[in-house]
Amino acid sequence: MTKPMAATDLQAIAHAGVTALRAGDAAAARRAFEQVVAAGRATPPLRIMLARACEIDGDQTAAHAALDQLLAIEPGNLQAFIAKGDLIGRAGDDRAAVSWYQMALGRAARLASVPPDLVEPLRRAGLERDAAAARFQAHLRGQLAQFDDLPGRFNEALDIMSGTAVPQLQQPSSFYYPGLPQIAFYDRAAFDWLPSLEARVPAMIREVTAVMAETDGIKPYVEKPEDNRPSRGHSLLGDPSWSAFHLWQNGQPVAANAARCPETMAALDGLPIPRIAGRSPMALFSILKGRTHIPPHHGMLNTRLICHVPLIVPPDCRLRVGNSIRSVELGKALIFDDSIEHEAWNDSDQNRAILLFEIWRPELGEAERAALTTMYEAIGNYPGGDH
Repeated sequence: MTKPMAATDLQAIAHAGVTALRAGDAAAARRAFEQVVAAGRATPPLRIMLARACEIDGDQTAAHAALDQLLAIEPGNLQAFIAKGDLIGRAGDDRAAVSWYQMALGRAARLASVPPDLVEPLRRAGLERDAAAARFQAHLRGQLAQFDDLPGRFNEALDIMSGTAVPQLQQPSSFYYPGLPQIAFYDRAAFDWLPSLEARVPAMIREVTAVMAETDGIKPYVEKPEDNRPSRGHSLLGDPSWSAFHLWQNGQPVAANAARCPETMAALDGLPIPRIAGRSPMALFSILKGRTHIPPHHGMLNTRLICHVPLIVPPDCRLRVGNSIRSVELGKALIFDDSIEHEAWNDSDQNRAILLFEIWRPELGEAERAALTTMYEAIGNYPGGDH
């Protein structure tokens, strides 16, 4: 019967294997590591080094077997996931490699804290994943170069498939209506009333400029709820860096404010704005101070769209909805679904001001609009209802 090797002997053999691997003698390293494995004393790092030695020695099958044995013992070993990604990636299978890197990164993200010895391997795994995604993206775009003028949604689909973007879907905070298309920014050509609205921009600019000069009626955009409900903890709660001058609020005109802006009120007349007792119309000047970022958030409903008409626009103002970022351009309306995650930036040193109002989604027929109006009003008039 063969006498078991002493722990000190196994440590010496393992050390010799590490030295051989560093010196580039993969065959000697492999023999040393296999002795330790056969003795049943292999640590996870040693098994990973065995896999590397086998790979360098030209035996991919043995390299995979070493890592698979480690994962059978420790199914959640992140170093093994990364090593599998490295092994597969060096063999030229980018997409399979990415799946292993992503497994490691995803599990690490759920840890309360990342062990120090994993910080650098995980950072490198992220870089490898991103580089592989970029190669895959370049391959796809090269194959598709023959097609001119692909729509934005096609390019977004490629970004999602390659892992450089994620699906951005409607997630309204209060009410979700099924079956509506997931469109971040709507095509301006779909709204025949836009040209006449935009023709009034010069008059609206005069009015908002006067409002901002006097400041009466301007309030923080995000205010503490007046009902018994808790605040949602918005980072700009009560902050005048993002302010509002309401023209219509909770379905009623704000008389003093509306009287100061007759041209803007006239511009809103006749638009497909919901009229819901206690809720809509809603229309306001949204004023964003310089160096202010409105963080990512979702609107309350997906049965409406939001219209922005930029009136005072310094440089470096942007709006992201889902995976699309648009520059804010003077007088050029943006119509978007605010139930999709969105955020805005004013990176200038000056104030940005827009006219903001809501409209019905064009996909909703008259019967649906009427039923939704009744439903929203019923919610509002129920005791404790959401106004």
